[in-house]
Amino acid sequence: MTMGIDPRELTDDDLFRELRHLHQTRTDALMHGSEGALARHTIRTEELEREYRQRYPDRHVDADRLRSGARSRHG
Repeated sequence: MTMGIDPRELTDDDLFRELRHLHQTRTDALMHGSEGALARHTIRTEELEREYRQRYPDRHVDADRLRSGARSRHG
């Protein structure tokens, strides 16, 4: 159940803008939103992130963001 524009219909610029906005508002939704608002925020974030991963399956993955990278940083 997509609310808002279907992520597949967004341009790349619109998708990036929406993702940035959702990540900027996450803490506020967590700390001050109702359970329904938080659930809706989570669903929309998942929709947009899924679309991003589908468009960019070969995106650069920083080795430091992998479990092995974390282990090497912490001994």
